[in-house]
Amino acid sequence: MNGTVNKVILVGHLGDEIKMHYFDGGNCIGRFPLATNETYINKSTGEKLNSTEWHNLVVRNKAAEICEKYLSKGDKVYIEGRIKSRQWQDDSGSHKYTTEIQVTEFTFLNLRKDNDEGKTISSPSKSDDLPKNDLPF
Repeated sequence: MNGTVNKVILVGHLGDEIKMHYFDGGNCIGRFPLATNETYINKSTGEKLNSTEWHNLVVRNKAAEICEKYLSKGDKVYIEGRIKSRQWQDDSGSHKYTTEIQVTEFTFLNLRKDNDEGKTISSPSKSDDLPKNDLPF
């Protein structure tokens, strides 16, 4: 393999509302945390444990506006993207670092009523485009 791959797939729940930032020229980004959960059994105690991992997500422009309009805290979403690390200096001169998921594709997994029009809103699933067959599985 000659190339490299930077691809992330996550299915999780929004931990907060989407925070939008608008820039000169009309571009925007939306940021929000996404929680993924894992349940496992502690082998020594037999206790069932839950672990939550938090991911910082970033969506851009039209995708950010769609997410802001239709997603809210607690909603379940399928995300595809890539990992991006960045650094900056805060006001005191300290270097800060963060790792984010730059979202390239998403599918809403919750159906929601749109308060303005009273209709169900959902993102089309990629599987809707697949041909159907008569196989039992």
